[in-house]
Amino acid sequence: MSAASDKPDAPVPKPEAFWNDQTAQPSAAPPTQANADKDKDKDKDKDKDAKDEVPKRIFFIIPNFMTANDQPENSGTLTTREKFNIAWHQYSDYSAHFGNVLQAAISQAANGIPHYGQGWVPFGERFLAMEGDQFTGSMLIYGVFPTVLHQDPRYFRRGRGKYVTRIAYAATRVLVARTDSGRPTFNASSVFGQLGQAGISLSYYPPQDRNIKGLLQGWTVGQVYNIGWNQLKEFTPDLAAFIRRHQKSRAQKQTAPSAAGANPGTPGAEI
Repeated sequence: MSAASDKPDAPVPKPEAFWNDQTAQPSAAPPTQANADKDKDKDKDKDKDAKDEVPKRIFFIIPNFMTANDQPENSGTLTTREKFNIAWHQYSDYSAHFGNVLQAAISQAANGIPHYGQGWVPFGERFLAMEGDQFTGSMLIYGVFPTVLHQDPRYFRRGRGKYVTRIAYAATRVLVARTDSGRPTFNASSVFGQLGQAGISLSYYPPQDRNIKGLLQGWTVGQVYNIGWNQLKEFTPDLAAFIRRHQKSRAQKQTAPSAAGANPGTPGAEI
């Protein structure tokens, strides 16, 4: 008999051992199972963060009806009616009109679009112009173009991963959208929707301010604004979840001293 036949058969390592870096340990099964449980717990925690409640209004004011967590339950195709419903809510919500009043006031104070002039009448003209921008922008970006191009107008919040990765993801959604079938595509609905809105606005802005340069400047500012807006959509649920955890932790600390005051070691504490 050969020397090799005197040796017992070498145990065959389980595939899980390689995945969990347990090949050097003599007893692979228990640590592997423990690591698998830990990985599952981590995945659950990540999924929990990714499912944080998305507010319909950011800071209780800014409308946020087109944001959804990037989860399977939100992957269904929106109907034409649902897309225009999002568009209508983006325009008609009271917070949008409040925002237009604020923007008109800022524009008046900074003498934006100076050919409007100063006074209550120019202020009203600025406000009505912004109302028009709000209506055409909402309908084109969330209703018309998504329907014609078969794109999903929603922002899908990632909600998991490193902050740097999520910041980059939110910023690139200005140029990247999803088709109705869920595939990534160029965000033509937003890019051309804002360009169309800026073009339509030339029909009711002061004649002296109707030029291509102003149109392109307004469109560029809108794209930069969208990058910041996407950051709010991505991270506002994180902030709300942090506040809830902090309040829960503080409440537990406040109840702990009262519970300890019972002093179970005293006579009569146990029956």
